[in-house]
Amino acid sequence: MTKIVFLYSEIAGYFLACVEKLAENAQVMIIRWPTNTEAPFEFENSDRVKVITKQKDKTVELTNQVIEFSPDMVVCSGWMDKDYLKIVKTLDKKVIRVMSLDNHWKGTLKQRIAALVSPFYLKRYFTHAWVPGTKQAEFAKRLGFGKHTLTGFYCANTPFFDAIYTKAKQIKSNEFPKRFIYVARYVEHKGIFELWEAFKQIQDEIPSEWELWCLGTGEEWENKMEHPKIKHVGFVQPNQLEPYICETGVYILPSKFEPWGVSVQEFAISGFPLILSDEIGSREVFFQKPLDHEKIGNGFEFKAGDLQALKKVMLEMMSLNNETLLKMSETSHELGMKLTTEKWAKNLLSLIEK
Repeated sequence: MTKIVFLYSEIAGYFLACVEKLAENAQVMIIRWPTNTEAPFEFENSDRVKVITKQKDKTVELTNQVIEFSPDMVVCSGWMDKDYLKIVKTLDKKVIRVMSLDNHWKGTLKQRIAALVSPFYLKRYFTHAWVPGTKQAEFAKRLGFGKHTLTGFYCANTPFFDAIYTKAKQIKSNEFPKRFIYVARYVEHKGIFELWEAFKQIQDEIPSEWELWCLGTGEEWENKMEHPKIKHVGFVQPNQLEPYICETGVYILPSKFEPWGVSVQEFAISGFPLILSDEIGSREVFFQKPLDHEKIGNGFEFKAGDLQALKKVMLEMMSLNNETLLKMSETSHELGMKLTTEKWAKNLLSLIEK
């Protein structure tokens, strides 16, 4: 059976769901960073996947474990972890060595230098690049990976959220919840301060039954806005999201910087109309603007960091009737299911088959 090693940074539930699907047709080992306190995900141990938490000064030991595993393929989180690069460098040249990458190509001086040195540096370590979407694929190709570039690196736990969609659809078809929901870290670049202020101004100017529920934690938790219609829930494990999904209606991600954003796919699958800033990478797959009265799309976008633009699209969403919101919900679900855990696994295994 094919053997695959992941040299990973911070793992999340969606990644493990993909790996579980992969493990149906491959032996998998994951070496991971310790848990991030701002995203303290809890994971169940898998019988089919071996997971090792990376420790300081244990590179030689980890290298020996990888060599003993004898992988056909190694997938490494970028090139930032020098210990991981040392492990990759020791592998037999027959091993397929894949670098994941989620940075957009922006043509900065730093990126142009990386593109110049990559043939003498990154290409010594890696044979392929695996990226989420087209903007990252452009960067990978400029780094010299060309046709050896795969897309679809980030994928939600599609079976989990698809099941919730079926339950939530029944509930929301009667009365669509007039609640926005934000699920992300409490950090400035996620646009949380603009989100809270926009919602507050809307309620001051046009009081309504709409609420804003915020799920997450982070360095700005103590600076959160207190408001009677803003609910701060705290961090919620992904497997405990179902009641919040069933009780809320519109997903908002106002990030000023977001290379991808897996939560967009999660909430699209769950049947949420979306409000997204124009900095969300995953818009390219899981978001469709309103085109005309026939095709209403599945949400609205606004310029990142623009408070008035955010207010405008929130008000526009609040003005829609139940029928329109439910149509947007169905469109979101269709778009969200364009990439599944099964497709993710097949995509990776295709490199072995080739």
